[in-house]
Amino acid sequence: MTSATTMTTALEPEHRERLMRLAREVSFEPGTHLFEEGRHADRFWIVRTGTVALDLRVPGRRPAVIESLGHGELVGWSWHFPPYIWHLGAKATSPVRAWEFDAETVREMCAADPEFGRAIAVWIGRVVAQRLHASRVRLLDLYAPYGSGGLT
Repeated sequence: MTSATTMTTALEPEHRERLMRLAREVSFEPGTHLFEEGRHADRFWIVRTGTVALDLRVPGRRPAVIESLGHGELVGWSWHFPPYIWHLGAKATSPVRAWEFDAETVREMCAADPEFGRAIAVWIGRVVAQRLHASRVRLLDLYAPYGSGGLT
């Protein structure tokens, strides 16, 4: 996927290279939870291959899939905002290869270099805004079919 929110598009080469020096290659089998809602957010990932589903706990039911993420996309943004708690869950739905980053180390780099920190914050903000917009569109598709509920 090519999007303004993928790391390769959102970050200038110098910031991307600096971030990638911290990357650790990881892989997840289908069904593996990367993180669970309500737990401490201490890392994040960039998907290289495969698909990760973001889900939300629903009492008495299985988690509801909110969005699926693939190549080049950021998995996890809660690590960037106190209190550093996951707001959703994430689960590999296919074999996944990803780059993993330690959140505390990245936050320390952001604090030490305001230009780098701003670049990361703008990137994360764009991701959050895009996902909020996508959620809004899905809700409108579900609950407000085209042409209904209009004001006259």
